[in-house]
Amino acid sequence: QVQLVESGGGLVQAGGSLRLSCAASGRTFSIRAMGWFRQVPGKEREFVACIRWSGGSTVYTDSVKGRFAISRDNAKNTGYLQMNSLKPEDTAVYYCAAGKSQYGSSCLGSYDYWGQGTQVTVSS
Repeated sequence: QVQLVESGGGLVQAGGSLRLSCAASGRTFSIRAMGWFRQVPGKEREFVACIRWSGGSTVYTDSVKGRFAISRDNAKNTGYLQMNSLKPEDTAVYYCAAGKSQYGSSCLGSYDYWGQGTQVTVSS
């Protein structure tokens, strides 16, 4: 099992920045990729970004390209999501997830472990 704990959410004005962290513990050697997702009440959870745990290849959803940056620190078993130029439409609960089934150089695919979520609110 892998346990994930997010931190770094909060309230920020439009145009501001936040950095989310996701600390992994447990069987971290099984992690192949880490992803960030977000969900607004009444809507489905949406993919935001992911990173290959080894190698660091990344994928972003179009709406955050150029504004968000995903990274990881393998030594600390921690992933990060740097969010810049935030917009009100970025308001959501953000979840990090860890996957153990991604193959090759991709970080896409199903994710097996999920954090509890952290609220990000962007005011206009």
